[in-house]
Amino acid sequence: MKRHIVALLADALEQLKRDGKLPVDADPEIQVERARDRAHGDYAANTAMMLAKVARKPPRELAEAIRAALPPSPDVASVEVAGPGFLNFILTPAARLASIRRAVDEGADYGRGKPGSLGSALVEFVSANPTGPLHVGHGRGAAFGDALANLLEAAGWCVHREYYVNDAGRQMDILALSLWLRYLQAAGEMVPFPEKGYRGEYLIEHARELLSREPRRFIRPAADLADGLSADEPEAYLDALVGRARDALGADDYRAVLDFALDAILDDIRDDLEAFSVSFHNYFSERDLADRIEPAIQRLTDAGHTYKADGALWFRASAFGDDKDRVLRRENGVTTYFAADVAYHLDKLERGFDALVDVWGSDHHGYVPRLRAALTALGADPKRLEVHLVQFAILYRGGEKLPMSTRAGEFVTLRELRDEVGKDAARFFYAMRRAEQHLDFDLDLAKSQSADNPVYYVQYAHARIYSVFRQLGERGLTHDTARGAENLHLLETEHEEAVIDLIGRYPEIVEGAAAAREPHQIAQYLRELAAAFHTYYKAVPFIVDHPALRDARLTLITALRRVVANGLAILGVSAPERM
Repeated sequence: MKRHIVALLADALEQLKRDGKLPVDADPEIQVERARDRAHGDYAANTAMMLAKVARKPPRELAEAIRAALPPSPDVASVEVAGPGFLNFILTPAARLASIRRAVDEGADYGRGKPGSLGSALVEFVSANPTGPLHVGHGRGAAFGDALANLLEAAGWCVHREYYVNDAGRQMDILALSLWLRYLQAAGEMVPFPEKGYRGEYLIEHARELLSREPRRFIRPAADLADGLSADEPEAYLDALVGRARDALGADDYRAVLDFALDAILDDIRDDLEAFSVSFHNYFSERDLADRIEPAIQRLTDAGHTYKADGALWFRASAFGDDKDRVLRRENGVTTYFAADVAYHLDKLERGFDALVDVWGSDHHGYVPRLRAALTALGADPKRLEVHLVQFAILYRGGEKLPMSTRAGEFVTLRELRDEVGKDAARFFYAMRRAEQHLDFDLDLAKSQSADNPVYYVQYAHARIYSVFRQLGERGLTHDTARGAENLHLLETEHEEAVIDLIGRYPEIVEGAAAAREPHQIAQYLRELAAAFHTYYKAVPFIVDHPALRDARLTLITALRRVVANGLAILGVSAPERM
């Protein structure tokens, strides 16, 4: 309906141009919004105020001219000029009720755009380093990224989901060292464990598993592994230990230890994500970029955007909006993580996606301008890259903050969170706020079964509707959907008006939330819809003696149930029939 009104206004403006009442180059973006107060109509447009200056007319005078030029519509009962020049559109009763019939008839497709009509998008999210289990911070990125991908699909994008596996570089070496030392300890060897190694219990368990599979293969004399090394500089000490571990094991066995750790942790990550209702079309390995990084660097060099200084190769990022230039290849010949990011995003572009949507942790904010700079230097439209930064999630239990540190192994895993509060509560709570806002996650509230718990409140609306139909069957009655659709005009209470209005808004909510890349709008809408239903449920009986009215009300709540289920599906939350 919103698009229909936009089209009516566009026709009216063209008519005014033909009549000489508007300049021919007047081409505003027509903005139509739901009226905040239904007493002012169903939709409102500020078109006259936007055009008043160029038209050289007072806004109200121009609004009257636009109203007079509007073509007739069977869906619009009247149009009023209000305030400083708003155009308020009042829909016909039939137009308002059409959304109820559509929701019932279209079911899971209600509110969805035509698949692929908006283009293709690659949504890369989570992409946590495979050095340990997913923690609650990763969980928020997973919930947001998956809900965003679902939302884009619902709006009409063709979406490809991808997880970028950082399986190359220093962190992998630290992981291999840590696992090998735990393996030796599990075999009874007395070896020191570095302060900056990965210390979590999960790695001890993986080491025991490796020992059970290979009880002798990776045993090496390691008591003097740290001899002559100073631990005063922990990171340098760690790098030296990695070098000695590599020498002690040899290339093949070192790689075998690293691959075992990587595979074990990635398997855990995949299991966690699947249990969290998050899946990917592709896990993209950083190792697959090995042959692509140098060609990407060469493209920048050939375009004149690199230079050498202090033995390193630099990208002139500051020439493209970054605050300083960035190193692509260090003085030791090793390429940087930034170089790998450039190659990876160049690969994404070459795969033909219209939009590259990255979901990163907020600590990566500094990477955004440099990556956009690189894409611009490579000749790509930087607007094709969207980066959404997800702030940290802080857990509270009993009012106390819980710790989170990956290397120290002191963190709450996503699996623990899911086991404690359930997948649905975790995903809904993650989705309730904008990704860029900090999130305080109250575990006690998430577990409560009360109206204060938003996910319980929304799911209960869905289950409650099923309970109405069970009561209907217990009374030996049935619901005639066709008769209900024919008699929707009997729905006249203020509660019914509110529910009808909200159901009609759903497609616009999906479209707007997708355009803004804000899944939390769906969560907010569902809470509003659930509140309207629960109020309706308490105020008006559904199973009444009047068959036509009964069927109309049951059709209305059938439509509402469908919308709740559709919205929850976007958030990755189930819609239970019983609670």
